[in-house]
Amino acid sequence: MYTMKQVCEQLGMTYETLRFYCDESLIPNIKRDKNNYRNFDERNIAWIEGLQCLRKCGMSIKDMKQYMQYCLEGPSSILDRKEMLDYQKRILQSKMVEIQESIDFIDKKQMYFDNVLSGDIEYSSNIIDYKA
Repeated sequence: MYTMKQVCEQLGMTYETLRFYCDESLIPNIKRDKNNYRNFDERNIAWIEGLQCLRKCGMSIKDMKQYMQYCLEGPSSILDRKEMLDYQKRILQSKMVEIQESIDFIDKKQMYFDNVLSGDIEYSSNIIDYKA
């Protein structure tokens, strides 16, 4: 069994985030010690890792709760869970395209700046009139 502090250290998360997840009932089946402190087992930790991933994917707390409800239903909700994950995956793939387009723009600008600095081309601007 692990304390909240130990879980936070193990998973690299803040105490406040873990407490928020607990307060929002996103972590089912948490056990309590004789002093009523939360204790986490390996299954709780694995679940929290999944929550961290879903959050990094951009899933809302509301959707994370829905996902958890599906999980609590067992195998009968597998198709619903797959659908939620597929939706989140499409969002991430769209963001990847946007990120790649941004990287490509930066690479193009960097190449332009390198060519200006090396004297291969003259400097020009889209926002000011510039004559060397």
